[in-house]
Amino acid sequence: MQDSRSVASPRSGDADEFVRVEEVVKIFGDTVAVQSVSLSVRRHELFALLGSSGCGKSTLLRMLAGFEEVTSGRIWLDNEDITQLPPYRRPVNMMFQSYALFPHMTVEANVAFGLKQEGVAKNEIHERVFEALDLVQMAAYARRKPDQLSGGQQQRVALARSLVKRPKLLLLDEPMSALDNQIRQKTQIELVKILDQVGVTCIMVTHDQEEAMTMAHRLAVMSEGQIVQCGSPHDVYTFPNSRFVAGFIGSTNLFTGTIVVDEPDHVLIESEALSRPLYVNHGVSEPLGMEVYVSVRPEHMQVTREQPTTDANWGHGMVSHFAWMGSYVRYQIRLDAGQVIEATMPSSVLTQADAPGLDDEVFVTWSNDSALVLTS
Repeated sequence: MQDSRSVASPRSGDADEFVRVEEVVKIFGDTVAVQSVSLSVRRHELFALLGSSGCGKSTLLRMLAGFEEVTSGRIWLDNEDITQLPPYRRPVNMMFQSYALFPHMTVEANVAFGLKQEGVAKNEIHERVFEALDLVQMAAYARRKPDQLSGGQQQRVALARSLVKRPKLLLLDEPMSALDNQIRQKTQIELVKILDQVGVTCIMVTHDQEEAMTMAHRLAVMSEGQIVQCGSPHDVYTFPNSRFVAGFIGSTNLFTGTIVVDEPDHVLIESEALSRPLYVNHGVSEPLGMEVYVSVRPEHMQVTREQPTTDANWGHGMVSHFAWMGSYVRYQIRLDAGQVIEATMPSSVLTQADAPGLDDEVFVTWSNDSALVLTS
């Protein structure tokens, strides 16, 4: 099993390493906003900092941009120490959550603003502005002002303005938060395509797990100013290293139990929530008798009226809530011992004559390879 728990070493020597954060700390008065964070971002990578409000992700992004001073630690960009450089001397552009477009300027003027400030020649400005607008498919709107654009169009203009200066590093602060859900899903894919086409290294901040999973090559989950896990979306979702990560990335069912059998290729765990033991087909380093947590994702659970024939990995209860979500059905089942768990199944189950419904007695079961033992 691939281990995604360790954050890349700040001195890993990776030839593709482009951004390196070394033991960075940020303190505001008595509050430690960022605690000894180290991470490495590869060249041309789209990297997401994911966490809830107040976890330190936006503060870290602002330190990368130079808008906040680093209390201690170092920040490197393309082998250059930029820790003490002011924002205007960093080859970094930031796209703000509000987009920060000038309302009195046209789209063209907004995109051209930074180049004019740098004294770029007029003919070059025109060429680069329309190159950027073509990239985001907004050249036809060059004469319009921001209030004549939709939210998605404003976001594209803000992106063009961020890219027109050809930064080495692009920072995105909650880039989709102002968009409604349908536009957000479409724009996520479009933005990834544009960034891949440009080849710019990008670090984005988001609290939206689905957004990070959809867009990022890798992500770091943050909590209380620290990175608690770093890896690919698949690895972090499939192999969370703690109850916090398991519950924050998607949803999960957690069973508290005690290890009663520990073999190299499996463990048996007894839980008061279930009348049958939990069988997990991977070994653990914890001793017999230790209390652990077993995580099982809702999509790995099957709801049935028939009692399973296996000796492990099932429970009995009653459907306490039932919701049709379009492509899938969400069940909440109150187990006999009182714990409420969640299972999701394809909507096609509703076509079955004996499909479980509200208040029905049911069995919930899952396979041996669907569970993961967590100790923290």
